[in-house]
Amino acid sequence: MVERLVPDGLWELFQQVAPEAPLRPQGGGRRRCDDRAVLAAIVFVATSGCTWRQLPPVFGASWQTVHRRFTDWSAARVWAKLHRVLLDRLGADGDVDWSRCAIDSISVRAVKGPLTGPNPTDRGKKGSKIHVICDRNGLPISVGISAANLHDSQALVPLMRGIPPIRSRRGPRRRRPAKLHADKGYDFDHLRNWLRRRQIVPRIARRGKDTSGRLGRHRWVIERTLSWLGGCRRLHRRYERKAEHFLAFVALASALICYRRATN
Repeated sequence: MVERLVPDGLWELFQQVAPEAPLRPQGGGRRRCDDRAVLAAIVFVATSGCTWRQLPPVFGASWQTVHRRFTDWSAARVWAKLHRVLLDRLGADGDVDWSRCAIDSISVRAVKGPLTGPNPTDRGKKGSKIHVICDRNGLPISVGISAANLHDSQALVPLMRGIPPIRSRRGPRRRRPAKLHADKGYDFDHLRNWLRRRQIVPRIARRGKDTSGRLGRHRWVIERTLSWLGGCRRLHRRYERKAEHFLAFVALASALICYRRATN
């Protein structure tokens, strides 16, 4: 199961971004659990949606060890680094299409913790939002989280600035698309002006003028990307008390999507 959840290619990339294992200056102690087995257990939690206590013993590590390692790696931003390494690999192969990108968000119910708020689409129950920008092929190139009551328009600028400089097949690194597609939730003049100042053509649906299907032929890609993220069942509902842990699962799901594209 470890080799199936963490193939050799993914494990080699993970070793590039993972911090070195701490050494005991006094020596002795119990042998450290294998990092690959722990990574496979984390991927199992993310994809199956089970709790930490429900981890099967096949991984050879206790759920406390797996959760502790997940906390340490999240603090070291390992998942965001892994996502960026995979984007660089895809960009170097010419698989990142910058001709047009799309932005959207999805709300999930949250139990507790920061970055939660009353969800206006779920009868005011507490929830969080996952914000995503994807390229023309549906690859998530920038992700973020917020409270469910945050308006989508307020996430556009931080998410655009969060796009890392990605390698290209030819020329310098790139981080700005040619066009950005969005729905009517982003219909504000200051956002259009902000995009134009950065030489990005805004393709934002206008309230009261554009029909819902006019830009659907381009915006459907982001809907598919959000459904791909839903393949990680841990994102169906936020159980993490800490916001950085929930963001870590979002980054891990994005990295898995990019890895599947890189290996196809």
